[in-house]
Amino acid sequence: MFYVTTSGGSFLLYDFDPATMTARQASTPNVDLGAEPQFSFRQGNILYGINRRERVFEQYDTSSKRVTEVNDPSKCVKLGSGDTGNVIAVSADDSRFMAALGPQQDRYYIVYVYDRAQGCRWYNTQTGEIGGQWGPKGTISVPDRFLLHNARMAKSGKFVYMTRSRGGIGHGWVVWEIDGMNISACSQGCSGHHVLGYSHIIGPSGMIHPLDVWVRPLNRLEAFTPVISGLEPAKGFWYDSHFSWNNVDPNDSAPVCFSTYRPTNPDTPGAALLVTGPWENEIDCAETDGKASKVWRFAHTYSTARNGFWSTPRGNVSQDGRFFMFTSDWEDQLGKTPNGDKYRTDVFVVELR
Repeated sequence: MFYVTTSGGSFLLYDFDPATMTARQASTPNVDLGAEPQFSFRQGNILYGINRRERVFEQYDTSSKRVTEVNDPSKCVKLGSGDTGNVIAVSADDSRFMAALGPQQDRYYIVYVYDRAQGCRWYNTQTGEIGGQWGPKGTISVPDRFLLHNARMAKSGKFVYMTRSRGGIGHGWVVWEIDGMNISACSQGCSGHHVLGYSHIIGPSGMIHPLDVWVRPLNRLEAFTPVISGLEPAKGFWYDSHFSWNNVDPNDSAPVCFSTYRPTNPDTPGAALLVTGPWENEIDCAETDGKASKVWRFAHTYSTARNGFWSTPRGNVSQDGRFFMFTSDWEDQLGKTPNGDKYRTDVFVVELR
């Protein structure tokens, strides 16, 4: 299965046949699981999310159509009347859950973790306090104080990666080792969108080339290694990328996949996209096992990246690494949006072979 989020913030479920590469809409529950629910890595029929009205973690069984409450954060940490959460992260063994809580994105201030065996744990990014039902408690030693733009948890359930909103005191992003009080800040090569495995984080450095991508241990952020070696400095152009590592293994050695785009692509129906070299406006995957720097080039995105957030092709690799689903406006050839001010964006699936 896969789901597609709508412009109104809900989601639609689809059944997918990998043999025929066809999809059909499935029964979609009338429940609020947030804008980005997460499929379980252990049970293909389970979907996790945050009920934004009730502010609780829930799971939805696509087979039985049952919704079950997993945990209520308000029973562990004091929340404001307008606080909510939108995105959930679940460890690969389904034992730990994480969400950023607060009034809205860029005003989140609580990183909340629920462990099925040990209970709740939280980190207030504005005050620096850590508390909950297990682990050491108190105020962190580093001076970083900030509001959250986004937070994600590693597949191991041991680390949380946090990007801060504008303002505040601190760095662009930090990592919390959940079982302790350690907060590590990125000090070099901290730009761009990152993705987590079990114990490593991958993302662009922003240094010499758009795909000068670094992999680093989450407990030693300064120990970075380029994923692609031998890159020459970019010459007067730049493009952006989004990474997906749903196919990662416990050794963090599975390829990381990504979609790239040029923000200066032409916004004229059918016009060819701007390309000055490999990997631009493409769906690619890169080797992460350290043995070589191989990049697999699978498809073009055909997206101008000029029609809003989802036209900057956002993608996800399947958990088995066989497929990559992404968004594209297909060179403005899908028709106009209902209000007529932009061209439509649709969802596409490419087989990685």
